Amino acid sequence: MFRLFLALNFLFFNLYACEGDFDSCRLKVVDSESIVNQTLQIPIENNKRLIFSTTAPNAKIIKHDPYLSLYLVEDTKKFKYPFRINMNIGKGMFAVDNNKIIKGKIVKQQNGLESFATFSEQLSTPSLLLNSCCSLEGIMTDKGIIEKEYIERFLKSKTVSYADFGIKINDVGSAVVVSSSNSFIKNNLFKKDDIILEFDGKKVKNSATLMRDILLSQIGSTHNVKIKRGNEISVISVISQDKKDGGLLSNTFLEFFGLSFDKNLTIIKIEKDAERYGLKIGDKLLQIDTKSVKNEQEIFDIMSDSKKSVNLLFQREQFQFFVKLN
Repeated sequence: MFRLFLALNFLFFNLYACEGDFDSCRLKVVDSESIVNQTLQIPIENNKRLIFSTTAPNAKIIKHDPYLSLYLVEDTKKFKYPFRINMNIGKGMFAVDNNKIIKGKIVKQQNGLESFATFSEQLSTPSLLLNSCCSLEGIMTDKGIIEKEYIERFLKSKTVSYADFGIKINDVGSAVVVSSSNSFIKNNLFKKDDIILEFDGKKVKNSATLMRDILLSQIGSTHNVKIKRGNEISVISVISQDKKDGGLLSNTFLEFFGLSFDKNLTIIKIEKDAERYGLKIGDKLLQIDTKSVKNEQEIFDIMSDSKKSVNLLFQREQFQFFVKLN
């Protein structure tokens, strides 16, 4: 602890300069035991730890984000110098684990809950992304980087929820384009291939920023979105709804009906309202209407063209059967 004491004293003395005493940040990661047995257990303010884990930690859980597999737990060790987010403007960014420091930068931003950010250099997992002030910029997981904006939202929110417009978006050149739209969400006015120009009067720069604005908006809030459809430009009014899928959860539009799937399109969860369909956990989805499906993207494409109802073909052991959803 003495070496950490010296390093931190130097770091705090030079706090506003933040010139990049990277080794003191690595010592802080090691001495705080932020990485233990390949799990992240990052001390933060008020004697709590931020944990990334696909299974529940053995600790008193304060809250949990199932979309990003984040946990906030009580810190029984009470580390004296917790990590903070954006404590000061840092110069540069680097990844730290128990053994090394790797300088670099984020080259692809996190696009909502579906696509985590990527780093310019190859990183070990798990790692902490820090700036030269030792402030937390993100965490490196085996699925990519969870950026600080999502971590900060999780830490500050009383309950974990995300807003949904019923769309998925991508960057196509310099345009932000709707790649799929859930037509079963009430009053969803978006269509596949719509180009989104403005969000609440501000020009849309990229899909990552827009999706973050959507997800972190207040559920039930109203927003004006300017779109281009073909050669026509219009403004539509959208109400944020509670998101039911995405991230490390099942990620198909069928969660809207209370059905959750694994990556092989096998049912892993059935909400109470969906019990009326007669489905069972373990049933495997084979096709939607007359089209076979093998992955989530194929479901998005088909559901974007659906209207008021959809027929699903399932297989249960050696038996195949149809279920109509509406």
